[in-house]
Amino acid sequence: MEEKSKVNVSGWRPLGYEFPIWGYHSGLSFARRQHRLPPHHARLVQFVLLVPPLSVPIFQLSGIADLSLVPFPLFSLLAMTIPVDVSPAHPVDQHPTIGLIGMGAMGTMYAKLLSNAGWKKISVCDLPEKYDSLKHTYKDVPGITVHRDGHAVSRISDLIVYSVEAEYIARVVREYGPSTKVGAIVSGQTSVKAPEKVAFETYLPTDVHIVSLHSLHGPTVSPVGQPLVIIKHRASDESVHLVESIFRCLKSRYVYLTYEDHDLVTANVQAVTHAAFLTMGTAWAAQRSYPWEHGQYVGGIETVKVNIMLRIYANKWHVYAGLAILNPSAKIQIDTYASSATDLFKLMLAGDYAGLRQRVYAAREKVFGIKETEEGGSTPIFLTEDVLDQFTIGGNGRCSPTGATAPRTNSHLALLAMVDCWSRLSILPFDHLALAATPVFRMWIGVAEYLFRSVSHLDAAVHAALYDVTHRSDDLEFVVAARGWSQCVAFGNFELYKDRFTQTAAFFESRFEQANKLGGAMIKAIVESQ
Repeated sequence: MEEKSKVNVSGWRPLGYEFPIWGYHSGLSFARRQHRLPPHHARLVQFVLLVPPLSVPIFQLSGIADLSLVPFPLFSLLAMTIPVDVSPAHPVDQHPTIGLIGMGAMGTMYAKLLSNAGWKKISVCDLPEKYDSLKHTYKDVPGITVHRDGHAVSRISDLIVYSVEAEYIARVVREYGPSTKVGAIVSGQTSVKAPEKVAFETYLPTDVHIVSLHSLHGPTVSPVGQPLVIIKHRASDESVHLVESIFRCLKSRYVYLTYEDHDLVTANVQAVTHAAFLTMGTAWAAQRSYPWEHGQYVGGIETVKVNIMLRIYANKWHVYAGLAILNPSAKIQIDTYASSATDLFKLMLAGDYAGLRQRVYAAREKVFGIKETEEGGSTPIFLTEDVLDQFTIGGNGRCSPTGATAPRTNSHLALLAMVDCWSRLSILPFDHLALAATPVFRMWIGVAEYLFRSVSHLDAAVHAALYDVTHRSDDLEFVVAARGWSQCVAFGNFELYKDRFTQTAAFFESRFEQANKLGGAMIKAIVESQ
């Protein structure tokens, strides 16, 4: 039988800041995580550990005659000398090791941006079966080292970012969380934080810091000036400052929220917005037509609607599924949106002009603060309609209302239902505009405001809803699609959501390449105009 090391650690006493890791977690689990201690040495680590991650802990050692008996390199584990204000310009030995677990679209974006900024110690991994292809992809990329799995990344990284789908976050953290380096900072890049919070609290060791993240934009949008949410959940101020320093190269705008506030805000600015565009796409796909190529939905507001719809369907389905299904606030809002669309459509079918107009103007007053008798003015949608016309997909080149020939008016049921939904839920979208608005939400609220602030534009939409049947079939398909998406989300079934999304996406796939180019240029122009 192997002789056990006779080491007395009862005299180890930390001096200064204390971070407790007593008990089973600090014993056998800690030993396994570090890949250094056999089970019978687990008791060595049952002490109070001092782990402010940005300083060197000082231990008073006693009762140990021979430090060579300590079966792990103490100071390599505990001595972290990363400056709080570290930047890529610092010496490489002061760079934090940045770990990225999950190399999908957002993980890839982070890796590219961090590498381009000059960070020299970036460790990445994806599914084990993708190891060889990932290694080939990054073989000549400076600063990036590919590892076979999350265990290898977790045990060496000072900052670990989980960029995995919200549906799988618990499974992935359960697998790799126990390997987390002592004193490391752990973040998640999921769009819904409720499952992430539970996963981190359940499966991460208690001797690590939790400072979560969420870039509120897609991987094809420049992060410059976009909101980057930082959530200090279980961490020191120094840990938060280190995260800020690492991601300063993105030039994003930091927004500080709690886990709970994040999910409420993202539901307000993303859930219903995505539902509206998903509904538009499903409605048009059901009619098997690209109406903007036949003179409909062309110019100004319509340009925004078509471009963003195509841009959303060109993305991965899971980007939207997690946000809709796993966020309780999102479920309520999506259901209310479908209900608003249904109620308004019933008023249209009933020919109730007074009832429809009263409801629309009541929502206008509650959301935008403009009374029915007041003219709110038609403010520009970040850019003028004529400029937006440059980004029109297909169409016959007809001018917008600010040009020579205006396109045919329509009910704008999607926008009417959106503002009605906001009103019913007492959501004030402008409160979130400056806080954490995504590019898509900025455009959506912009076109909503453009329509609702103008009495003439809003009255034209109400009149068209009742007396111009040109778009009536589209409105019918829109209501059916809205209720279908609401039911899909209520079922909470990811496979059902995936099938519904991919079937619609397949219909528009031939238009994605042009839409991505024009949509990207449109977003860039809008951002630069602010």
